[in-house]
Amino acid sequence: MSHSVNMTCQTMNCTNLEQNPLFVGVYSVVFIFGLTLNLTALVVFFRNSKSRSHTTMYMTHLAFADLLLVCTLPVRIYFHSGLGKSLPRSMCEFTGLIMLGNMYSSIFLLTCISFDRCIAVCFPLSSRVRECRKKAWCVCLGIWILTITTSLPIYFRKKKDYQKYNITCFGGFPSYATEKAPLVSTLILGFGIPLIIMILSSWGLIRAISKSTAVQTSDLVDSVRIKRMIITNLAIFLFCFLPYHIMLLILHASECSCLLLKAYRYSLMVACLNAMLDPVAYYFTTETFRRKMDVKAVRKIRPMNSHSSDGNNRCRVPHTT
Repeated sequence: MSHSVNMTCQTMNCTNLEQNPLFVGVYSVVFIFGLTLNLTALVVFFRNSKSRSHTTMYMTHLAFADLLLVCTLPVRIYFHSGLGKSLPRSMCEFTGLIMLGNMYSSIFLLTCISFDRCIAVCFPLSSRVRECRKKAWCVCLGIWILTITTSLPIYFRKKKDYQKYNITCFGGFPSYATEKAPLVSTLILGFGIPLIIMILSSWGLIRAISKSTAVQTSDLVDSVRIKRMIITNLAIFLFCFLPYHIMLLILHASECSCLLLKAYRYSLMVACLNAMLDPVAYYFTTETFRRKMDVKAVRKIRPMNSHSSDGNNRCRVPHTT
């Protein structure tokens, strides 16, 4: 995008997009449920840290990333209530950076969860796979370093645009994300490759479950429910993140307009829904998580043998995590 076109886009007067009851309502719902569910997930994960699996480590980081994202939403709620002009510009810049970074942290962590489940089920006896899965903490650390280092240049670019064009909070055209170089890297590395891995991992899981005689003949494993869960997880991933990346591509190829800017903000709102849907799709649908949630209630009824419980967990993990 040329300098003159960029300046025209940044100085567009789309003030009618600032006050929007729909944004206020949706962001409020995501904030309330996302905050509650992800906090609950983190409490459960940390209380059961001794029995934490490799997949659970990814889930813990995912819950933390989603929690950071929902904590930025009150600023957007305040902005879309029509009071955006009174917000400090530095707050807008910082919360925008947090949202962007944690959105891609969620994408990478969701991909890792899907891939980890796939190799755990498809190669349960491979020592190489077991050693690879033990590096989950290294992968999580790498994801945080990657998202932070790639988000900072965009943050400083956006801060420069805010000062240069006197843009209001969360206003202006997202030129920093629609230029050719960052757009290509975002579409390929930030979304394309994770999507391909998610699709292949989901296909591998469904194929392994369908061909497993033990799964098909066991009364303890509901293969239909597991397949439904895998497809639902992939559908949520596509529903939340595909519109946003399609809008980036459209904004790059089209002339800027208030209509496109409005569509972009709607796609960003849909992407934020992921922070509320992740706990439902990944934590509360797993047998292990539900068992940990109910452990106190069970102890009130009868004493539990921790060793036998751990043994049962190990037997069921490949099919439920």
